[in-house]
Amino acid sequence: METLDRYRKIIREIIQTYSQYQPARGNVQIEVIFDEANDHYELMYAGWNGPYRIHGSVLHVDIRNGKVWIQHDGTKSGIAEELVRAGIPRDRIVLLFKPAEIRPYTDFAVA
Repeated sequence: METLDRYRKIIREIIQTYSQYQPARGNVQIEVIFDEANDHYELMYAGWNGPYRIHGSVLHVDIRNGKVWIQHDGTKSGIAEELVRAGIPRDRIVLLFKPAEIRPYTDFAVA
């Protein structure tokens, strides 16, 4: 359980850091969603850029079966390496936004 608590803390800190960056355009509300009971962590944007609606996930990370599953990563540099630098082993991180047939060729977990 200690390992999962550490993973949760790392994910929360990374998402909180990204939540400090206001998008360059539009009137956008930044929403941080932490559902720790179900291990879902998300950063959302909602708002308007002129006549265009902005609504969607910037980051979506889950913890399943002791691994960190990156569902969506809309950041410029990607958070997988940040998770590694923060102490989560590569074999505990799944790049779920990559097709299953590609994952064996990454340096991360397949599933």
